[in-house]
Amino acid sequence: MPLSQEERQEFLAEPHIAALAVAAGPDRGPLNVPIWYQYAPGAEAWVLTGPESEKMRCIRKAGRFSLMVQRLEPTVRYVSVEGPVTRVTPMTDELHREMVARYLPPDKVDAYLKAAEAYGEQVAVYMRPERWLSADLGDLTAL
Repeated sequence: MPLSQEERQEFLAEPHIAALAVAAGPDRGPLNVPIWYQYAPGAEAWVLTGPESEKMRCIRKAGRFSLMVQRLEPTVRYVSVEGPVTRVTPMTDELHREMVARYLPPDKVDAYLKAAEAYGEQVAVYMRPERWLSADLGDLTAL
């Protein structure tokens, strides 16, 4: 059963690991990678990546990307959102901390941020959600 607008936005706002997909060029399937993301209902979604990474090169060329998140319990549910890139900005310490704190326990955030310094420069890529697909398929263990 499809999710309401409120349900899908709330689900996307939860800290799932997303699959980011972006066109990778002619004669290729899309580039599809797991990624942390940030989203608040009604706002843009954003991800962090290296400015010269393969995914960033594909995003620059395509001008858009999609994110898909899912869960298996208590019911099978997914949300997929696709839209244009609205801006790319340098990653700030504040953005980095916000993203890491979304996914890790508070006592692990500082250690992760310190270790992540080795990753080098990162950028924040913002996407305006335009197209949504979503469903809750129910409790499949009850079948």
